[in-house]
Amino acid sequence: MTPNEEWGLAGKVAIVTGGGSAGDGIGNGRAACILLARAGAHVLVVDRDLTLAQRTVEMIADEGGDAAAVTYDVTTSEQCAAMVDEAVRRWGRLDCLDNNVGIGSKGSVIDETEENWARVMHVNVDTMFLACKHAIPAMIRTGGGSIVNISSISALRPRGLTAYSVSKGAVIALTKAMAVDHGPQGIRVNCVFPGPVYTPMVYARGMTEQARDTRRRASVLGVEGTGWDIGAAVRFLLSDQARFITGQILGVDGGATLVGPSRAS
Repeated sequence: MTPNEEWGLAGKVAIVTGGGSAGDGIGNGRAACILLARAGAHVLVVDRDLTLAQRTVEMIADEGGDAAAVTYDVTTSEQCAAMVDEAVRRWGRLDCLDNNVGIGSKGSVIDETEENWARVMHVNVDTMFLACKHAIPAMIRTGGGSIVNISSISALRPRGLTAYSVSKGAVIALTKAMAVDHGPQGIRVNCVFPGPVYTPMVYARGMTEQARDTRRRASVLGVEGTGWDIGAAVRFLLSDQARFITGQILGVDGGATLVGPSRAS
């Protein structure tokens, strides 16, 4: 049995939203795209910046994989419908969806503006609702499929990021609800919550080496997580190896949630 056959992803079609990344950096979405393609899946790489998505496709093509770069605004129902239609038009089906789009926010309910609260909820929760609304019927038509929603450690351990924490908590609730609703139709829905991993989105904020080391030490393993760790978890949950797993929340955090907040502060 080849590695592709072991995953059960060969010939399947996957959509990854937020599949680009700055330069040649490996963010969570790009890592998932590359690993899905390595397992033999056809990957629709979706990003609001087409250039970033195209770079992901180039990296996949360099390894002999099959992917296409597209740009859609996943905050609108019409664009999510078009995204799903494009995957089906290109490859004849849809089997997997990685909902990886999200934005951050800082502050308490007192600090947060009503406008930004609504924006965080719209980008972090509504995009997943809309993508799934159109992806699930396409999956059902070909016998089922698998969805992974990306949450955050902040959903379980809030620390001054109230709107973000609430939105990522909603992602967990959405995951469980969809798993129950659509399990009888052959749809598995799971969730990954990343811990303090080091990705282009993080270091673009100008993180100091000291802050980076503090995040590393937040892991009980004492190692730094990367986008590859999140991508590997996504590939596993989307694959046939996870065929009996649904409605679950997988922490990929090096054990950071097992210890007190002071370890990650």
